[in-house]
Amino acid sequence: MTEIAADGIEAPVKAPSLRTVVVASSAGTTFEWYDFFVFGSLTGVIQKTFFSGLPETAGIAAALALFGAGFLFRPIGALVFGRIGDRVGRKGAFLVTVTLMGGATVAIGLLPSYGQVGLLSPILLLAMRIVQGFALGGEYGGAAIYVAEHAKVGARGGSTGWVQTSAAFGLFAALLVILVTRLTLGKAFGPAAFDSWGWRIPFLFSAGLLAISIYMRLKLAESPAFAAMKAEGGVSKAPFTEAFGQWKNLQIVLLALFAIMSAQGAVWYTAFFYVQTFMEKFLKVEPATINGLMMAAVAVSAVGYVLFGWLSDKIGRKPVMLFGMTLMLIAYFPAFHGLAATLNPALSEAEQRTPVTVLADPADCSLQFDPIGKAAFTSSCDIAKSALANAGVSYVNEAAPAGQAAMVRVGMATIDSLDARGAPKEVAKAIKARVEGKIKEGLARAGYPAKADPKRMNLAGAFGILLIFVIAATALYGPIAACLVELFPTRIRYTAMSLPYNIGTGWIGGFVPFTAFAIVAAVGNIYAGLWYPFAFTAISVLTCLFLLPETKGRSLRD
Repeated sequence: MTEIAADGIEAPVKAPSLRTVVVASSAGTTFEWYDFFVFGSLTGVIQKTFFSGLPETAGIAAALALFGAGFLFRPIGALVFGRIGDRVGRKGAFLVTVTLMGGATVAIGLLPSYGQVGLLSPILLLAMRIVQGFALGGEYGGAAIYVAEHAKVGARGGSTGWVQTSAAFGLFAALLVILVTRLTLGKAFGPAAFDSWGWRIPFLFSAGLLAISIYMRLKLAESPAFAAMKAEGGVSKAPFTEAFGQWKNLQIVLLALFAIMSAQGAVWYTAFFYVQTFMEKFLKVEPATINGLMMAAVAVSAVGYVLFGWLSDKIGRKPVMLFGMTLMLIAYFPAFHGLAATLNPALSEAEQRTPVTVLADPADCSLQFDPIGKAAFTSSCDIAKSALANAGVSYVNEAAPAGQAAMVRVGMATIDSLDARGAPKEVAKAIKARVEGKIKEGLARAGYPAKADPKRMNLAGAFGILLIFVIAATALYGPIAACLVELFPTRIRYTAMSLPYNIGTGWIGGFVPFTAFAIVAAVGNIYAGLWYPFAFTAISVLTCLFLLPETKGRSLRD
């Protein structure tokens, strides 16, 4: 590579070291994950600020739209930036992505509230969330490819493992900045200050991170593999057609999705996100305890990504990834049962000692899966099941004669439910509250705890279980970047690799918490939601075992 000096003579440009490449790529990706996680961690405050004037149904729908928009647009960003990366170059594509992501996050910190501009406020927020997801869709593929195309053949796993740590660093940084901001403002201005205006500080903090990231990435040159291909005239003129219109390439895209990314999305989001929902909603553990456990687990994971990436350079990508997904497949149900036993043993004891049964006419029971918050669920069966789900209590279903009102049996005691269909809204609300109160009283008499008792918690045991999740997730995720890069030819690598990655992480993984919780509410067993990630992990285990080739040592020029 050359540049034109002042005297008109071409002079060679010194290529950046691998360390510079890794640091610049990983730092930029860390900042982007930080931006994404700050939004997720402050959803409650954001709802109060931007949706305070909306009707209840519209507010729920808008909140769900915000949750899903970022994930929904990730594959679209993958396609757009993948094409740019394969046509123009890797460096330019992921320089744009970090700029978009950081700019959108800073903008969220400056947006007016609903009280100031009305409906324009949530519309602007939704637009910024879409930009975040769109940009993140193109970021990971660019960073992983850029590092892999600079690394030596025998060191790709370890080098790209640092890119994987970006998610851990980003999540940890987001939690830390929010925690420090809360504590500082709480001491200086009182606890209400953060919810009032202090929540904007973590978003505005991104401005500094954005400047650092842009500066570091501007120092980088184009990747050697792409530069050589461009010099030889081998750049793809139609990356979409080549990647998805030719079967020899499309089958690699499908293989990457089903053999690797289905499990990656399911495993990673279960290990680091759904487990938090499970501990808070079902086990009734205090948020501060959950945050402490998760920050410790995330800190350990940062080491795991690099360790397992390095190990894949020694023994191969496939055995390491297969180990990770198989470990999680085995651990799903016993490990979550173990969390219940270590964090809320009173709940586990009550379930064994005094099981709960819902006796109801099956025709009276609805599938309480309502993504837009419009249904009322006021039948006697729905009211009873809703009360138990909100209490985090598992139950079994037993059919009752047609037309009979639902009953909840807690051990030998029976609690009658009531029907509120057709009743005015306030009356229905009062009926539901009355039934829920009776059910809670019955559960309390049977020894079901209202919340986890800190004195009975085995935090060391719970952390040990979380470490199983960390090992599984990092063993799977650590070698993924190297494996995906090695699967695809250079001329369509950015486009073809980014799509399955973002479908797996964005659509399959991103909706693990939402879908798993909905399954629990429908079935009645607090562990039933695990069947969602279990199914996707099982698909990958089988596909990886029988169809995925070993890619370690492949030339990226082939």
